[in-house]
Amino acid sequence: MSMREAAIAALYGRLATSLAGRNPAPLVLRGETVPQRLPPGGLVVVRDGETVEETPLLSPLAWQVEHRAEVEVTATSAVLLDALLVDIGTAIAADRTLSGTVEWCQPGSPDFEDVEFEGAAAARAASVPVSLHFTIAATPLS
Repeated sequence: MSMREAAIAALYGRLATSLAGRNPAPLVLRGETVPQRLPPGGLVVVRDGETVEETPLLSPLAWQVEHRAEVEVTATSAVLLDALLVDIGTAIAADRTLSGTVEWCQPGSPDFEDVEFEGAAAARAASVPVSLHFTIAATPLS
């Protein structure tokens, strides 16, 4: 498994575990299509995102990588959306290294939008960029 994949999987695991204690718990997915109906606890989808920076380190050769994953959060109300965003920020702040998988994990400011789901009133959504910083040997593909 590449470091990039391990980092994204660790982010997904951290969020799934942390948000499972909410009542009702949101549905937490990784890279899947959004379901037609919005669950009562909201929806959190971790998207793979993209690598935004690769910096070579010499002697021995290694790469500092910043990969930016996207966490999409959708809720039936602005209050629930805000609560989910706070819980996501708290979960990441409680373990910035994602159990040692990355050197640093940092959520960014969310972008908001209104979305529609079948059989439901318009919902609120936010997309949160999450920067994952790690160092790898050999090539950035490792």
